[in-house]
Amino acid sequence: MGCGSSSPNIPAAGLKVNVQPKAMNFDGKLVLLGNSGVGKSSIAMRYVNNTFSEAFEVTIGGGYLQQIVRLKDGSSLKLDIWDTGGQERYRALLQLYYRDADAALITYDVTNAKSLEDCEYWVNELRRTEENCILCLVGNKIDIPVEEQKVNSKAAQEFGEKYGMMFFETSAKTGDNVNKLFESVSQEILRKKSPG
Repeated sequence: MGCGSSSPNIPAAGLKVNVQPKAMNFDGKLVLLGNSGVGKSSIAMRYVNNTFSEAFEVTIGGGYLQQIVRLKDGSSLKLDIWDTGGQERYRALLQLYYRDADAALITYDVTNAKSLEDCEYWVNELRRTEENCILCLVGNKIDIPVEEQKVNSKAAQEFGEKYGMMFFETSAKTGDNVNKLFESVSQEILRKKSPG
């Protein structure tokens, strides 16, 4: 009846409607280094499984976990997490674990000043072969009362700055800052891998 034919709304040629930037998917390798007993395995388990155990088990050689990190821009990072044994007898094996690592969490125990001093060994060890690895200094066990802590936050931060490291204090026991730590490091890995 004289109403004319209705046609679907077709966008003009060359006009893109509601096109989102393409989300990128990347793989990343992260290694945890530090003295035995500082809580490397506990940090990894808290992040991946949201669990914590009071029982201390020595990591023999290394352990492996994987987590998909979803970032705010829609990108995702498949993070291979390598947990290493900190005992001296396993140090010869460590290069197998940190080879081609994108990032390293060099971890100390806030109740043990020597564990921070020894982070210099771990930094130097890693830098010998992995010059472009993102380094993050992690002070663990901040749930322990301040009067029992032996490492001053400011001193640790200065140590980290000396080596160009990111710096976080965490508690694997309570989960404080653990997710924030991994998300921040994942963002840095992504920035390193993103084109442009």
